[in-house]
Amino acid sequence: MSNHSHTHSHFGEIASQTTKRLALSLGLTAIFVVIEVIAGIFGNSLALLTDAAHNFTDVIALGLSWYALRLATQPANAGKTFGYHRAGILVALANSATLVLISLGIFYEAYHRFIAPPEVNAPILVGVGVIAFLINAGTAWLVKSGSEHDLNLRSAFLHLMGDVLSTLGAVIAGVIIAFTNWNWLDPLVSVLIGALILWNAWGILRQAIHILLESTPESIDIDIMVNDITKVEGVQGVHDLHVWSINESLRALSAHIVTDDISISEGTPIQNSINEVLAHKYNIHHATLQLECEGCHENILFCEIKEHQHEHVNR
Repeated sequence: MSNHSHTHSHFGEIASQTTKRLALSLGLTAIFVVIEVIAGIFGNSLALLTDAAHNFTDVIALGLSWYALRLATQPANAGKTFGYHRAGILVALANSATLVLISLGIFYEAYHRFIAPPEVNAPILVGVGVIAFLINAGTAWLVKSGSEHDLNLRSAFLHLMGDVLSTLGAVIAGVIIAFTNWNWLDPLVSVLIGALILWNAWGILRQAIHILLESTPESIDIDIMVNDITKVEGVQGVHDLHVWSINESLRALSAHIVTDDISISEGTPIQNSINEVLAHKYNIHHATLQLECEGCHENILFCEIKEHQHEHVNR
C-alpha cells in the first residue's frame, strides 16, 4: 500500500509541474495571438493571420490539455473504475480534428490569394514572425517534457512545433518579398503551413482513434506474447485474450489461462510469473488472468482470431 501511495504521489507531483508549464505556455500564446492578429491586419499578410489562427487553436489545445491533465490526477471511483485517463485521449482527438478543419480553411483562403495576390508589408511580416518564432519555440520547449509518452501532451506539443516551423517560413517569405515583391510567396507559405498542420493532425487523430477503439497496441505482437505466456511453467494454453490501451502509456490485458486441474493456491505462482513477463516485456501492469483446467471452455476467442486471420490471408 505504501508503494502504491508513493507512486500516486510521484505522479501527482509530475502532473502538477506539467500543468504549471502548460498554464505558462497558455498565457504567453494567448497574449501573442492578439499581437499577431493586429499585425496581420495592418500588414495585410495571410501568413501572419494563418499563424494567428493556428496559435488560437494552440490556446484551445493548451487549455484542454491542461484541464485533461488535472482531470487525470483524480482517483478512480465507483463510476469511473479506470479513473479519468481517457480524458487526455479525448482532448487529443478534439485537438487533431480542429487542426484538420483549420488546415482546410487555410487551403481555401490561400487559393483565392494565389489568384489575386495582395501586397504584403514585408517588414511587419518579418518583425512579427521573428517574435512569433521565439515565443513558439519557448512554449514548445515548456510542453515537450513528457510528451514522448503522453498523447495529450504530444498533441499540444505538435500544435506548438507546427507554429515554430510555420513562423520560420513566414520570416523567410517576408525577407524574400522585401527584395523581390513576390507577394505570391505569402499564400505559398500558408499552403505549406496548412500541409504541415494536416500531417501532424492525422498522426494524432489516427492514434487517438486506435486507442478509443481499444485496438491492440501497435508495439505488441500477439503471437509472440502468447508464445511468451505459454513458456511459463504450468501454462497449457491461452484463450479469450484481449489487450488494449487506457491511454498511450497505460495498457490492460485480460485472458483465460489453461492449466492442469490444480488448486487456487497452486495457481498463484503461475499468475505471478505471467504478470512478471507482461510487466517487464510488454509494460502491462493491469492484467486480469482467469485460470481454468483444459477442456473447461470451448469458445476460444484467440483461436477464432487466428482462424479469421488465416482465412483472410488465403483469400
